[in-house]
Amino acid sequence: MRFKHLSAAILISLSSSSVLASDEVTSQLVEPQIATTYINDAILPPAIEWHGKSEALLLDADDEWATPFEQNGLKTSPSYDKTFAWLDKLIEQTDKLKKVSLGKSPQGRDIWMIIASSEGAGSPEELQKNGKASVLVQAGIHSGEIDGKDAGMMLLRDIVIGDKGALLDNANLLFVPIFSVDAHERSTQYNRVNQRGPVNMGWRTTSKNLNLNRDYAKADALEMQHMLHAINEWQPALYIDVHVTDGIDYQYDVTFGYNQPQGLSPASYRWLEQSYRPAIEAELSAQGHIPGQLIFALDNTDITKGMSLWNPSPRYSNGYGDARHLPTILIENHSLKPFKQRVLGTYVMLEATLKTVSEQSTKLRSAIQQDKYSYSPQLTLTWKEKQQEKGWDFKGISYRLEQSAISGNDVVRWTGEPKLYPNLPVMGNSVADIRVHRPSAYYIPPQWADVIKRLDIHGIRMTRLETATQLSVDQYHLSQPVFSGKDYEGRQRVSAQAVLNPIDTLLPVGTVKIDTRQPLGDLAILLLEPQSPDSLLQWGFFNPIFTRTEYIENYAVEPLAAQMLQENPKLQQAFNEALKDEAFATDPKARLRWFYQRSPYFDDNYEKYPVLRQR
Repeated sequence: MRFKHLSAAILISLSSSSVLASDEVTSQLVEPQIATTYINDAILPPAIEWHGKSEALLLDADDEWATPFEQNGLKTSPSYDKTFAWLDKLIEQTDKLKKVSLGKSPQGRDIWMIIASSEGAGSPEELQKNGKASVLVQAGIHSGEIDGKDAGMMLLRDIVIGDKGALLDNANLLFVPIFSVDAHERSTQYNRVNQRGPVNMGWRTTSKNLNLNRDYAKADALEMQHMLHAINEWQPALYIDVHVTDGIDYQYDVTFGYNQPQGLSPASYRWLEQSYRPAIEAELSAQGHIPGQLIFALDNTDITKGMSLWNPSPRYSNGYGDARHLPTILIENHSLKPFKQRVLGTYVMLEATLKTVSEQSTKLRSAIQQDKYSYSPQLTLTWKEKQQEKGWDFKGISYRLEQSAISGNDVVRWTGEPKLYPNLPVMGNSVADIRVHRPSAYYIPPQWADVIKRLDIHGIRMTRLETATQLSVDQYHLSQPVFSGKDYEGRQRVSAQAVLNPIDTLLPVGTVKIDTRQPLGDLAILLLEPQSPDSLLQWGFFNPIFTRTEYIENYAVEPLAAQMLQENPKLQQAFNEALKDEAFATDPKARLRWFYQRSPYFDDNYEKYPVLRQR
């Protein structure tokens, strides 16, 4: 039986937000109160009782097909073993569901994916034969943010046992209940202190302490490598990454977004903004939720300063999707809303997504094709911020500032009372900064095998030279490298100034050629251009080129310098010019190094970027 009238005790203990359709009916709100369901409720802002039509999606706790979430008072999420025990039982009831492993985690757990199709496809080839667009939904990339798992389990149940089988008539669902499987099992009630449930939550990072949603570009984590392989094999038309956000308090319970129109997939952006968002927001609103854009305040202590419009780079799921022309939606449910409300909102969004993709698959696929084969002659590597023309009527929560006796700072105290902040300014990194012309191809010498392997994991097409080849190409000469002061995501990042120079060179056998006129050509450019923030160079894959390994002794460079000056009058003029710099003139080592760098003994590969560009 569906719940028609939920227990008041359960509802009050799990509630935390208004679902009012507008701010004109705030008088109907229940008095904000401190919830008592979760161990951290007492230190969180006040909660507001919530009821919505989507509560009708829930089954009674004693129903045969209730999920573990429904069985346990709507406040817990099952372990890895219990999740797949329940899903295996569901899969046994139908030919529509198949389960495949994307690969093993570092601790040996399978990363399972459920394939849901009306034909019961169990392989990429079988799925592609049905001609339908596939939606890939992943939950638990940050495994404490697990709403998508429980929502997806309910939705699959209703497709198989309930009355929603028609959702697969014109679309396929690829569902990864737990992406970061090892972190999911590092579960306690003391994880995610700022989040209202579930009672036990997994850890943010993998068993090797890597953040998977910083790993798309560099693809260091084994889990990420499995996911990228799955994307290449199963070829989804839409990718959904389910998170729970941090930060400020506000009325919205389901926020979602994607990269901006000035990015690398403008046609996909138009489909997402003009076709997808209106349909999803309408359904969420009709079911009692308050949807919104991705929300990041410029200053968490002063909402009136405005909001930030995020245009992420390829280290993040939605930035990566933009680069590889895979429409990608980042869901950020609001952490201060109770687990029940967030799970139901996610269910509504996933169901509405399948309906929308079913109805709009031709337009969606057309947009993807436009983006894949546009081959823009110029690409933007970095962006600068600008205030956007349109402001934001922000559905916030009122607050006051109090001076803390503990920290001595002003601390925000959210009141739980809804408040509209009209026409807030919006800042966004939407102005092109560093831009590059599209090369026809890149060449990577065979000794850089780790780089070549990483590009292959992304699915970028490559060919190898079978004979040594003389070519005229361009090469970046790097200078002024700046290394990060501490480790970041397992790597020492580096940035450098880059100047492009023409060279003639003999490329050895085994050199890899990457043509940029391919569907993943834009991604290749962002990974290989040294000034791209998520280039493999900046992630530290090429750090050895910044190491000097040959030197010259002072007793040798002194007579060498004198000989060079005698033989080259222009060099004497250049040296005299350099001596005008007082710091240089008073630094004996710098003066000797100046001659060494101009001598034939100097390492010709030092600070030369080994990836070559062909015009």
